Amino acid sequence: MLVYSNDLIRVEVEKSEIPWLKVFTQEPYREFSYAPSDVKVEIFRVLDIIEKLMLDYFKPKKINIASFGNYVPHVHWHIMARFEEDSYFPEPMWGEKQRVGTYQLKEFDRFLEDLKKEL
Repeated sequence: MLVYSNDLIRVEVEKSEIPWLKVFTQEPYREFSYAPSDVKVEIFRVLDIIEKLMLDYFKPKKINIASFGNYVPHVHWHIMARFEEDSYFPEPMWGEKQRVGTYQLKEFDRFLEDLKKEL
């Protein structure tokens, strides 16, 4: 689901048990270092806003920010609020499931509405 878009980047929701968003460049740069400076600045502006809002809304144990692109060779960043009660903590969300999670994702729609206003 698309949350936000401009000429440089777009923000999408990753369906998950935790608050998880992805930030993509509009142009398909294979590596972050190939992106022009204005795109790099925009990525970090948006990551900063998302992280701060996730911290305020969800009070997570930790925020994870990652960029891989092994399967999709298009620069993108994952930003996730992590909780001791989620199914994978402390492993990455791509890791081995640790338990049946008990974290309940609440107010995500309200978070997205406020995020749109901030962006």
